[in-house]
Amino acid sequence: MAELGKKYCVYCLAEVSPLRFRCTECQDIELCPECFSAGAEIGHHRRYHGYQLVDGGRFTLWGPEAEGGWTSREEQLLLDAIEQFGFGNWEDMAAHVGASRTPQEVMEHYVSMYIHGNLGKACIPDTIPNRVTDHTCPSGGPLSPSLTTPLPPLDISVAEQQQLGYMPLRDDYEIEYDQDAETLISGLSVNYDDDDVEIELKRAHVDMYVRKLRERQRRKNIARDYNLVPAFLGRDKKEKEKTAKRKITKEEKELRLKLRPLYQFMSCKEFDDLFENMHKEKMLRAKIRELQRYRRNGITKMEESAEYEAARHKREKRKENKNSAGSKRGKEDGKDGEFAAIENLPGFELLSDREKVLCSSLNLSPARYLTVKTIIIKDHLQKRQGIPSKSRLPSYLDKVLKKRILNFLTESGWISRDAS
Repeated sequence: MAELGKKYCVYCLAEVSPLRFRCTECQDIELCPECFSAGAEIGHHRRYHGYQLVDGGRFTLWGPEAEGGWTSREEQLLLDAIEQFGFGNWEDMAAHVGASRTPQEVMEHYVSMYIHGNLGKACIPDTIPNRVTDHTCPSGGPLSPSLTTPLPPLDISVAEQQQLGYMPLRDDYEIEYDQDAETLISGLSVNYDDDDVEIELKRAHVDMYVRKLRERQRRKNIARDYNLVPAFLGRDKKEKEKTAKRKITKEEKELRLKLRPLYQFMSCKEFDDLFENMHKEKMLRAKIRELQRYRRNGITKMEESAEYEAARHKREKRKENKNSAGSKRGKEDGKDGEFAAIENLPGFELLSDREKVLCSSLNLSPARYLTVKTIIIKDHLQKRQGIPSKSRLPSYLDKVLKKRILNFLTESGWISRDAS
């Protein structure tokens, strides 16, 4: 603590209020720095006695010519702050030193005096043995910004963030993949007296931690690319209901199945963009063909194309009406159109609808069918009356035709089954 009264050296009687050395074994023995460094002895005081440094707080460590007029008390608080808060935390260091010092002043004084000054030159050697390599370079090192820079935060509500344990400003979760990965390097420190084996072991720990970080980042990227977080929250279904997407055709579904092996090399968005671009290409080709058709028909302006399309639709509508009228007339005429091959032959009007179908399917003229029918029925009646008869079927009637006609006459009730 600083003392209010003036103090004098007991040996040379010089004023020692700013800084003096007090003997811890002799009473009222205080020496100036010059007498103490010379080993002055007086009375029972000896140079080897214990001593205590008494600073009034106004002593300047770097001399009165030092910029800023930093006192020894401020210097001591600065050294305590750099040890407590670490290099670079100038705001907390300035608050620890005192309200009279700004963070800019604290940074400039420490850098100029303790790093680039005589003290820094004497304490920091030019070549430091076993110096750690800086891996924070942007050239793809283990701790490069491409690995440590967080992605843009997820667009989710506060309640969803609490549900996931997600912290948007840091873009990480309360429980990460391989939660205990940081224990590999939490207690890691590099000392100048480490041997080669210890250094390589610590490097191996760092490499293991970097691989875990890369795997953690890879999983986050996969969750972003394939929209796994909205799918987990059930937001993808709501978004699909809100946004009406184009209808996927059958050909595109088949093509998606064929290109399924590409899923492992492309993200979900890239795969969707691929098919969107293919759809756009298809639409552009159709538009080009349409424009070429306009050009072949002598249309050179888009205003004329509307009139051309209206006329074309009218022509197509007239054709459809004509075709529908023709089909309607065919239905009104009945089934005559089905028997065009035999309707003009003699005996056609004597056939029933079923007989017309039979003759048409067998490619048999009505007259021949009627002849065969008459012979078969006549023979059947003679057999029922007990009159012996010899069947005289025409030569053009083979076994297949005979069997078909017999079955038809039996099903129609003209002859009995035992006779057939």
